[in-house]
Amino acid sequence: MTRKLACLCLLALLIGGCRTGPNERTPEKTLPIEAPLPPSVTPGEFLIEADKLDTWNALGQIAVRTPGVEYQGRAQIMDIYSLRYRGVAFMALTKSVLLSDTIKRTTTRVTATTLDGKPIDSKPVTEFLALLQRELPAEIESVRAKQAAQKKAKAKGKAKAKKKKKK
Repeated sequence: MTRKLACLCLLALLIGGCRTGPNERTPEKTLPIEAPLPPSVTPGEFLIEADKLDTWNALGQIAVRTPGVEYQGRAQIMDIYSLRYRGVAFMALTKSVLLSDTIKRTTTRVTATTLDGKPIDSKPVTEFLALLQRELPAEIESVRAKQAAQKKAKAKGKAKAKKKKKK
């Protein structure tokens, strides 16, 4: 068990250097965040109408500033954060949900599991997920605004550099 935890943390730290900034691909038209969808079947997960990357970034922002949450690592490529809250170690995952007859907009499933990937529904984890479900919509908007400002500043800097180069 300890060896698995050590390997998972090492993997998370190795992958932790993955780029988490704004997406460089052509920006998609984003719709405003609405209230999250109602919780799904278990207390260890919920759905939110938002892009997976935005949700993952916002989840990390909430985790690092929430008292009592110990940030242990992350792996963007695996869509996970390794966290500890009130003595319970767990992984928080964000996964895209396929569009269907019932899911019409970009939606992400936020799930908590044990470090072994098994379902978890301990009281501290359930409380943390409830906090995430309340705070994610506003935090996603904040992340999007920061990324848009960074992109605008970068474009403005490139325009200035191009103008100077012409002189």
